[in-house]
Amino acid sequence: MSANLSTNLPTTEFNPAGEALGRWWTPQDDGRILCELCPRACRLKPGDRGFCFVRTNHDGRMVLDTYGRSTGFCIDPIEKKPLNHFLPGTAVLSFGTAGCNLGCKFCQNWDISKSREVARLSDPATPEAIAQAAMQWGCRSVAYTYNDPVIWAEYAIDTAAACRAVGIQSVAVTAGYISPQAREEFFDAMDAANIDLKSFNEEFYHRVTGSHLQPVLDTIRYVCNETDVWVELTNLVIPDSNDHHTELQQMCDWILETVGSDVPVHFTAFHPDFRMTDRPRTSHESLIEAYDLARKAGLRYVYVGNIHDLRRQSTFCPNCGKLLIERDWHQLDRYEMNENRCGYCQHVIAGVFESEPGNWGRRRQPIRISAPQRTPLPPSRRLRCRLLRVTRQATMVLTNKPGI
Repeated sequence: MSANLSTNLPTTEFNPAGEALGRWWTPQDDGRILCELCPRACRLKPGDRGFCFVRTNHDGRMVLDTYGRSTGFCIDPIEKKPLNHFLPGTAVLSFGTAGCNLGCKFCQNWDISKSREVARLSDPATPEAIAQAAMQWGCRSVAYTYNDPVIWAEYAIDTAAACRAVGIQSVAVTAGYISPQAREEFFDAMDAANIDLKSFNEEFYHRVTGSHLQPVLDTIRYVCNETDVWVELTNLVIPDSNDHHTELQQMCDWILETVGSDVPVHFTAFHPDFRMTDRPRTSHESLIEAYDLARKAGLRYVYVGNIHDLRRQSTFCPNCGKLLIERDWHQLDRYEMNENRCGYCQHVIAGVFESEPGNWGRRRQPIRISAPQRTPLPPSRRLRCRLLRVTRQATMVLTNKPGI
């Protein structure tokens, strides 16, 4: 693994405030710009921010306000994302920014995702510095998480490119609420993803998350069937909200029919938070019911999370039934894999495995990233000219006339 980053990597110009030219937008005749990053399709007047709060119409140009800045960096076990079939036991460097394009009433990272204080992003870091830090700490991957990386896709894609150049994998932890225009490029930069399927009910999505179900299903279908990205799904089981037997059955049937039996599914426990404090914590019994239902539906790799359950957090061979990977929370104990095969019957186990698991354990290690390798550019004539040039190009595409 080379420690030298390629000088040909795509990079985004940004200033010390974390402002960078955004992508996936179109100028409108009335002076607004149409954001085409996610299905919300926000139409922004000059000075307006999108629903996500981090994308702004700045003098007729889309500007991302959080490029190169983070709410913090932490090394986690990969199982915490959760990813149980992707480089088990290894360390992942996790970070996020601020804002979100969903409005989940139960958000468990609401202090970050609902932040309206962009200035609270206290940890600046270039994509190259993040890749170097991952190497120095022995992380096999970098996770774009805590808030949805879709809304800071430019930063995530550039970081993934820097990581890929030095052999570091990239993981997206996302709700999958992304437009077809941006979806291909975003996931082309990723190696693995955990996609949050919050419910299988449109009314729940609209009322509780302020979004829609179908775009999420489209993303899951696309990533599982048309890319090489390793995908696992998570469903947060909320009492008296999305835990009805019929809905869970419909969801499992759709997963089986659309993306197959090998996609791991995690049923995780809810705890009251943010604007949904009128529900109790998810009971262990409810998670077991969801687990059993999914297994009976034909899904091979089903797990429970946010609760201690040694058996249902472990991996068993779907062919011979033997225990292959024993997990105690995020700690690996027994490991009976022969690379990507069952160590007993040699049945192929879906996922990304190596000859030996990692040994990071259940540690959570906050870190600081300093000394960025690429100095952020100050606001300059060069940057302003580039913004203007891209705006003119977009205008030409829209009107089929030279930009003014």
